[in-house]
Amino acid sequence: MKGLLPAVMAGFFVATAACAAPFAYVPNEKSGTISVIDTATDTVVRTIPAGEKPRGIAASKDGRTLYVSDQPKNALATINVETGKLGQPIDLGESPEGVGISPDGKWIVVAIEKTNSAYFVDSATGKRAFAVKVKGDNPEHAVFSPDSKLVVTGAEEGRQVDIIDVEKREQIGTVVVGDRPRGMAFTPDGSRLYVACELASKTYAIDMKTFTVIAEIATGSFSNGVAVRPDGKRVFVTNGKDATVSVIDTASNTVIATIPVGKRPWNLAITPDGRKLYVANGRSNSVSVIDTETNAKLKDIEVGELPWGVAIR
Repeated sequence: MKGLLPAVMAGFFVATAACAAPFAYVPNEKSGTISVIDTATDTVVRTIPAGEKPRGIAASKDGRTLYVSDQPKNALATINVETGKLGQPIDLGESPEGVGISPDGKWIVVAIEKTNSAYFVDSATGKRAFAVKVKGDNPEHAVFSPDSKLVVTGAEEGRQVDIIDVEKREQIGTVVVGDRPRGMAFTPDGSRLYVACELASKTYAIDMKTFTVIAEIATGSFSNGVAVRPDGKRVFVTNGKDATVSVIDTASNTVIATIPVGKRPWNLAITPDGRKLYVANGRSNSVSVIDTETNAKLKDIEVGELPWGVAIR
């Protein structure tokens, strides 16, 4: 009977996943695990092994597969959410970082620091399809536009973001921003991109029709992670040194609130209904939960060591 317990629990997780609130997946860089948070109860319900050093993370469109960059192995790990088992790793270039998945579910993109490239993996075959060299040095994040037509990477060792046309498989633009661009996020209509620049301690709003900066917003010290609410009215930016999250009103491009969270907040994600924000606090080994209407912290959830980010599906 004891031997059946893991299987029974796994079956229960699968059976309830379809009708439960979304799950938040948190890669713990030092623990080599992913903490699974039920966003209905804000508790960790599961811990999944995830390689040696999981960082960037994305969930498939159907929510059945997690894609996680594993730096020491120079690979993209694939994890079956239902079983928690690691699939065949996908070989990438040296030092893979941020991972993104296209809204149409077709492509996974990974920023590769050492080769200054974005690698594209076909989600249907699980194989690397092509790579695009970018002009910026040391890309850390890669994000898709809402229509899946563009990918933007940020040059960590530079002052620019590079724009890739997915169909053409080439870079089509560059926008100069502040020092060390980190997290990026599009508004739901794709008209703007918000980029947090760590050493500038600013967040830049970019018009994606003209590829020009339309606002420089002073956020907190060492701004790094970015998430946009699904209604497009608010942008949330983590500030690593301040241990805060800045809330930007997109109508005025001004900071309207500052929320204390854990130590070294890094990357973050919002639930599909836009009501809750989950922030990975690297030095606190926790995730802060924020009410996006009241801009108040609801709870801190203990996770593994050195959480890097959050994916919600």
